Amino acid sequence: QVQLVESGGGLVQAGGSLRLSCVVSGSISSINDIPVGWHRQAPGKQREFVALASSVDGNTYSGAVKGRFTITRDNAKKTVYLDMNRLKPEDTGVYYCITSRLGVTYWGQGTQVTVAS
Repeated sequence: QVQLVESGGGLVQAGGSLRLSCVVSGSISSINDIPVGWHRQAPGKQREFVALASSVDGNTYSGAVKGRFTITRDNAKKTVYLDMNRLKPEDTGVYYCITSRLGVTYWGQGTQVTVAS
């Protein structure tokens, strides 16, 4: 069993920055050995991929955030970060941390990010 808890969301002006954190707990010895990532869901829209950190494929990003967002991992803290820069109003949404292990996908409860124009 794996638990994910996100934090760091909030209200920010367009052009600003935020850092999201996702603490991973449960039956995980190293978060470097599992894929961890972020998705988001804007009001009235489907949940979409944002970023993924994988030991196999490296770090990947959606076209909408590439060059502005950076995903990193701190295994000692069992924490995954999403650094978001040059934020735009269209980045507004609930951001979810996601991972998978042994064929099971786990989601966090989400953290709200609101970017004001």
